[in-house]
Amino acid sequence: MTCQIYGYVRVSTKDQNEDRQMIAMLEFPVPEKNIIVEKQSGKDFNRPRYRRLIRKMKKGDLLVIKSIDRLGRNYEEIIQQWRYLTKEKGLSLIHISEPTRQAEISYAVFCLKKKKQKNP
Repeated sequence: MTCQIYGYVRVSTKDQNEDRQMIAMLEFPVPEKNIIVEKQSGKDFNRPRYRRLIRKMKKGDLLVIKSIDRLGRNYEEIIQQWRYLTKEKGLSLIHISEPTRQAEISYAVFCLKKKKQKNP
């Protein structure tokens, strides 16, 4: 099974523009077909498109977000969700708002895993 890269873009209202996040996702690069856009408040994780995306993702997949606040607004809920995604679902997460050495390392490890799956 091949690991996939997915992107999650969220703005709080229908009037807000998601273009900056979309550009960042495409430059990462996240395949356009794997970018989910949601126009809903981040007050909790009861967001239909986000929940569908997380159900679809498999162990080893990578979730890319522009910044932590795109995941949610409540610090404690973000921490719980991060643990769920990484520990229980086995996903990798990267936020790309401020590229860090850790993000680069995480992405490199993800790519190596993907390459190993193609050429066992």
